[in-house]
Amino acid sequence: MFDNLSERLDSIFRKIKGRGRLDESSIEEGLREVRLALLEADVNYKVVRDFTAKVKEKALGKEVLKSLTPGQQVVKIVHEELIDLLGGSNVGLNLTGLPPHIIMLVGLQGSGKTTSAAKLALFLRRQKFSPYLVPADVYRPAAIEQLHKLAQEINMPVFPSKAEMSPVDICLQAVEDAKSKKCDVVILDTAGRLHIDEVLMNELVEIKKVCSPKEILFVADAMTGQDAVNVANRFNELLDISGVILTKMEGDARGGAALSIKSVTGKPIKFIGVGEKLKDLEIFHPDRVASRILGMGDILTLIEKAQSSIDEKEAVRLEEKLKTAKFDLEDFRTQMRRIRKLGSIEGLLKLIPGMGKLRDQLKNVKIPEKEMVKIEAIINSMTQEERRNPKIIDGSRKERIARGSGTTVQDVNTLLKNFEQMRKMMQQMMGQMGGGRRLGSKTERKVDRKKLKEKRKKLKKKKK
Repeated sequence: MFDNLSERLDSIFRKIKGRGRLDESSIEEGLREVRLALLEADVNYKVVRDFTAKVKEKALGKEVLKSLTPGQQVVKIVHEELIDLLGGSNVGLNLTGLPPHIIMLVGLQGSGKTTSAAKLALFLRRQKFSPYLVPADVYRPAAIEQLHKLAQEINMPVFPSKAEMSPVDICLQAVEDAKSKKCDVVILDTAGRLHIDEVLMNELVEIKKVCSPKEILFVADAMTGQDAVNVANRFNELLDISGVILTKMEGDARGGAALSIKSVTGKPIKFIGVGEKLKDLEIFHPDRVASRILGMGDILTLIEKAQSSIDEKEAVRLEEKLKTAKFDLEDFRTQMRRIRKLGSIEGLLKLIPGMGKLRDQLKNVKIPEKEMVKIEAIINSMTQEERRNPKIIDGSRKERIARGSGTTVQDVNTLLKNFEQMRKMMQQMMGQMGGGRRLGSKTERKVDRKKLKEKRKKLKKKKK
């Protein structure tokens, strides 16, 4: 969602870095462009004013103007101030004390509260909690059914709310039910409106009073920009929210809500929704988002995505297969599916430092998402024996595989050729890294024993 802002800032900083020396007028000129870029991104004008004033004050310091790389110093200052603007550091959920810990989700209708409730429950279960979902929106048609369906999808316990029940009674009964089921986190999906009204707010205040939630999270649609910030501020005044969940961060919103909401409300963004799937909820890290905005990548998020997708035992098994030249098309298909789970190729490029410019160069180049689907279809059309031993695939087999996958014999030939080249290259890489030796050979064992004896002799001499 920060693509436009990132491009603008990148262009501005290239100009600043291109100058050998910086003076007050050149810094002011650069900051004027930064100010316009932030306003175009729908950042609150007061926030923009304060932000540029802080950057200017630091940029005009002697250590910057007299630096050998003043342009780099200015970018560093902007990076630090962006982190501060976004909240400084991640603020986790307050789940201390005696359970059940009650989390109350509030916000306007259509902001994504119900989906966020299910996403949050799935996230907490991965953190070894036992969540309990509570549909407390009795006004929106099918709101209760929606949460029940989502809960069923992720096998999560849910309170059997009825449309004729009072939302306050639903929440009270649900908390007691959660205790009996030994669930330690209760997530209340409260009602929303198309706009803030007195009836809605009174109801939410009453739920807060009787349930005493440890967390009141305002769910905001990032696509609504400054409207989301203004509404968050109003909810905060009446309910004293503890944090924010920003949804639809994967969209093409300009990013103003994310950059303004902490400064305006004083409350941190705790989570961001980055996709439609229930696993697409991420902890909000201000430093990582600031790095993405400035095109510096986000390697930590990339590592976390990989760790969540790749099983350690499976990785060891795969390494052994590569060492012994047993890596086959079944393994290739498994790894390809894992890569696709991490997200789009374009999305992954954003997280790799220095790849932003490469992504721009590839705008007109076809990203191989569809190609990966075609490759998987070809592999799926093979028998298990063919996948494990591609050398047996002759002309008639290729014709059958092509018909079964809706592709051509040429496509099958291309896959087999590329796979064999890739397998050879990976074996060479393993050999260079010391993984290409024959495992368990007699010569290798003799060398290892000799080295071990020498080490023992040296240790004995030292002791004497």
